[in-house]
Amino acid sequence: MQATITLKRIYDHTQPAAENSFLVDRLWPRGISKERLQGVVWLKSVAPSNELRQWFHKNLEEWTQFTQSYWQELEAGKEWQPLVDLLQQNQNITLLYGSKNLQQNHAIILRDFLLGKANQTD
Repeated sequence: MQATITLKRIYDHTQPAAENSFLVDRLWPRGISKERLQGVVWLKSVAPSNELRQWFHKNLEEWTQFTQSYWQELEAGKEWQPLVDLLQQNQNITLLYGSKNLQQNHAIILRDFLLGKANQTD
């Protein structure tokens, strides 16, 4: 059985946090207390850069370009490696994000990226 990645909007999160839950936004979500996210690891380093995030908010119709640019940012770093390690150890993870858009947000891209990396055999 393959490990899975669950995507969940942070505003829908209820306590207690599932094991291996990660907040993947660069900015702390407005109106969410640190206590509410007890047990959640904040991995802001895997979120899109501030420049890319701001560009996307001004260019929401440019989903394909955003996807390609974010994927390139992910490829350039290794901050995501602990998440891939968990998946390769067959541990499920939960990615929490703040975006209102459930169909087009960076967590979807990150999930696909991580699953691709976890399934690679070097």
